[in-house]
Amino acid sequence: MSMVSYASGARYLSLIGGTCLSFYDWYCDLPPASPQTWGEQTDVPESADWYNSSYIIAWGSNVPQTRTPDAHFFTEVRYKGTKTVAVTPDYAEIAKLCDLWLAPKQGTDAAMALAMGHVMLREFHLDSPSQYFTDYVRRYTDMPMLVMLEERDGYYAAGRMLRAADLVDALGQENNPEWKTVAFNTNGEMVAPNGSIGFRWGEKGKWNLEQRDGKTGEETELQLSLLGSQDEIAEVGFPYFGGDGTEHFNKVELENVLLHKLPVKRLQLADGSTALVTTVYDLTLANYGLERGLNDVNCATSYDDVKAYTPAWAEQITGVSRSQIIRIAREFADNADKTHGRSMIIVGAGLNHWYHLDMNYRGLINMLIFCGCVGQSGGGWAHYVGQEKLRPQTGWQPLAFALDWQRPARHMNSTSYFYNHSSQWRYETVTAEELLSPMADKSRYTGHLIDFNVRAERMGWLPSAPQLGTNPLTIAGEAEKAGMNLVDYTVKSLKEGSIRFAAEQPENGKNHPRNLFIWRSNLLGSSGKGHEFMLKYLLGTEHGIQGKDLGQQGGVKPEEVDWQDNGLEGKLDLVVTLDFRLSSTCLYSDIILPTATWYEKDDMNTSDMHPFIHPLSAAVDPAWEAKSDWEIYKAIAKKFSEVCVGHLGKETDIVTLPIQHDSAAELAQSLDVKDWKKGECDLIPGKTAPHIMVVERDYPATYERFTSIGPLMEKIGNGGKGIAWNTQSEMDLLRKLNYTKAEGPAKGQPMLNTAIDAAEMILTLAPETNGQVAVKAWAALSEFTGRDHTHLALNKEDEKIRFRDIQAQPRKIISSPTWSGLEDEHVSYNAGYTNVHELIPWRTLSGRQQLYQDHQWMRDFGESLLVYRPPIDTRSVKEVIGQKSNGNPEKALNFLTPHQKWGIHSTYSDNLLMLTLGRGGPVVWLSEADAKDLGIADNDWIEVFNSNGALTARAVVSQRVPAGMTMMYHAQERIVNLPGSEITQQRGGIHNSVTRITPKPTHMIGGYAHLAYGFNYYGTVGSNRDEFVVVRKMKNIDWLDGEGNDQVQESVK
Repeated sequence: MSMVSYASGARYLSLIGGTCLSFYDWYCDLPPASPQTWGEQTDVPESADWYNSSYIIAWGSNVPQTRTPDAHFFTEVRYKGTKTVAVTPDYAEIAKLCDLWLAPKQGTDAAMALAMGHVMLREFHLDSPSQYFTDYVRRYTDMPMLVMLEERDGYYAAGRMLRAADLVDALGQENNPEWKTVAFNTNGEMVAPNGSIGFRWGEKGKWNLEQRDGKTGEETELQLSLLGSQDEIAEVGFPYFGGDGTEHFNKVELENVLLHKLPVKRLQLADGSTALVTTVYDLTLANYGLERGLNDVNCATSYDDVKAYTPAWAEQITGVSRSQIIRIAREFADNADKTHGRSMIIVGAGLNHWYHLDMNYRGLINMLIFCGCVGQSGGGWAHYVGQEKLRPQTGWQPLAFALDWQRPARHMNSTSYFYNHSSQWRYETVTAEELLSPMADKSRYTGHLIDFNVRAERMGWLPSAPQLGTNPLTIAGEAEKAGMNLVDYTVKSLKEGSIRFAAEQPENGKNHPRNLFIWRSNLLGSSGKGHEFMLKYLLGTEHGIQGKDLGQQGGVKPEEVDWQDNGLEGKLDLVVTLDFRLSSTCLYSDIILPTATWYEKDDMNTSDMHPFIHPLSAAVDPAWEAKSDWEIYKAIAKKFSEVCVGHLGKETDIVTLPIQHDSAAELAQSLDVKDWKKGECDLIPGKTAPHIMVVERDYPATYERFTSIGPLMEKIGNGGKGIAWNTQSEMDLLRKLNYTKAEGPAKGQPMLNTAIDAAEMILTLAPETNGQVAVKAWAALSEFTGRDHTHLALNKEDEKIRFRDIQAQPRKIISSPTWSGLEDEHVSYNAGYTNVHELIPWRTLSGRQQLYQDHQWMRDFGESLLVYRPPIDTRSVKEVIGQKSNGNPEKALNFLTPHQKWGIHSTYSDNLLMLTLGRGGPVVWLSEADAKDLGIADNDWIEVFNSNGALTARAVVSQRVPAGMTMMYHAQERIVNLPGSEITQQRGGIHNSVTRITPKPTHMIGGYAHLAYGFNYYGTVGSNRDEFVVVRKMKNIDWLDGEGNDQVQESVK
């Protein structure tokens, strides 16, 4: 990403109290399985590390098409003997670079991963245990940790993890005992081993992965399984979803609760009760259906048994033969055993854009963990989507969000924002009830999906925007009149209901966005899931929505949200877009500001594909009136500072801040979910509700603050991901580099007049580009772990990378504790490397790789352990198919939007050269079988539609596409060579015209260690691959231009 360009608009909005919308989760590039497993947004190997691997599966990642500059590593490593396997539903370009191609039915990847895991566990953990694998999972995963069982009607269910606080003496733990996980050691003694999240906050020196008892400090080896030392055998229920789904996907119908036999021990708890416990390892083996001599009828004794989750079972779901599943799983694990983890899975958006994306990803991650691949050079999880990796993150954040002047900034997760404000929730067809585990108490989970988002906001799990139904700049005055502290007054008002969260009244005229600034994005085009809903409800313009809202169809209405029969349309007063081309977004904007291209501005970029920081340099000046993003927002800030006088001065603002990951507040809600509004607990800011923060703003000084580095960098310092350090010497350096303000409200502060000044701020403050800061950062982490890590940066302590340095030559960044890999001459960057080799815990509940998700919502939605969940039924086809016939056959197909080779998000492909080489406009790919059924020939005009909207395109009929699915490559604009739609009688839509957001409640969880909010870290995501569309050949090709070029396309014969 272009760091300074992003920061320019975000800095301006943050200074005036505006809201910055997230992007990584909205684009569905964020894999929630990564925070769930590692407490890390995304950290992956650089592409050079592919060359260190000896077995690679490219799973849903079309490397030569979407990673063209890096693909040479993939082909070159094969000359060393590395085996490569492609897993894609269509014959993608990657398949021809691999030794083997597996083609599972789209959306069923988790089923195949489960079956492969079944083989790995059977052969390498049970039948012929690999010593390396056993040692790895014992030390680096939560598998030895104990889980309490809850009694149900005739069986038990896995509950939350046992904590030290549950036991009579809390195992001697006085600091955060409710956040310290417990295991048996091989001597049969219970211990709270070092490393769990409870050791991270409130004490020093024990947050590490040394195999030690957290009380005595003595070395201890943890027990993986209770089998052989159990007190009894218990029947434990596991949810099963493989019999669910629609007619478009294969099912294997079994009982919806599978009972498995597990070894358990009985414990006396602090409250006098007794509890049965088992280990995560035992739960995992049972979940994968592995018979262990316990006569478990639901476990398999052969790979040919059609039981969850065997290769024979997966064959029926995925269409991939059991022999291939067994072979690849065996080879992958055998290679990892012999090489100590040099097996790798490269994965991409092909798996991550499904509703149950976390199940897909956890399936692959579990395979890697079972084989000890994570954190080993040449191994692990290589997730690549976009070019997002912001390596000097801690230097960039103060610039981007004005944290040098005021804290905190207002952040919002975009998926929830657009689901609410474009009123997509009014058309929701999926209910929480159908997502719940068959073992859950459904009475606790009533209402509409937006209700769960509202509950998450008021419990402090997710952000909201607007935040309150009252102007936050007026609350200070009201509190003063009442003679109360501002925070206390806000709490009292929320409890009384005189102040409400804005999300509870989204159709209220006060509670929706008015202004929208867009830059570096094609929001109303390639990135706008639910495009037609945005047109209707945000812009109030023509749209192609064909479906009925909840009021019209009698669907489940919300409980937490005030319903209004007629949704509010045209909510936005002003849309301002900065772009250097006329994109779809520009077409719908009120004001377009021409901005600089990549070669007309000074900026910086880093990527997850390589460890270098490199510049964007202004080779030429921007054309005509165009300016760089930095100069545009600087000019806006200057004019704002002038016109606000007399309207806004020095103001006191109230900001609600969700409970943040990587802060001590992430220990807020340890045992159960309680909602203060329902009277289940008191409203305590930062504990049971969002933090209520007071921010002082100086609106007339906005420009002066925009163009200078504020005093908080010296007063508070800097940091990231839970560690902090002093930045006085860096500020002194910036005063010399950038000079200082001579007068005004920022007198004496370093200047930020130019984009290069902004780049210098990033480079100076970030440990990745300033060796002195890197050493300080590692020293800060060492205080937490009790281990010295400064040796990782000492040899680079004197290195300071300047902007002119990277203009001369891109520079390799310095190893930093805010990432989990090393920048070293001897090791390629690989995620998890420092966790394994430096014994730094993962930022999860257990401090280890977290296979078991014990939060109440995760358990009740059936996802505490990995399960297969088929694609959801979006119900977007049934009400439109056959309703507006044009005489041609119609068919429902799964609609996929893979990333193309020539454009993504805001990057364009509709220039003359590309259009001439292609078909001159948008295309949709169809299988030969489906095209034959529909009477469609290659290059015919076709229409693709559902209840969300309609689009028109040329058909590409190809053998490479399997029957039952259609593909429209992402980011094809609707502005060139596009006839009108027969369905809507308007210009044909964009690929997002047939999509609509459906958020997943488990992605709303917060206040719970690694399951806590962070900007672009965790939250609802914009998935869209479960969508189905109706496809048909067009009859009347109407260009809507009155120029006589319309035609009638020949009817089906």
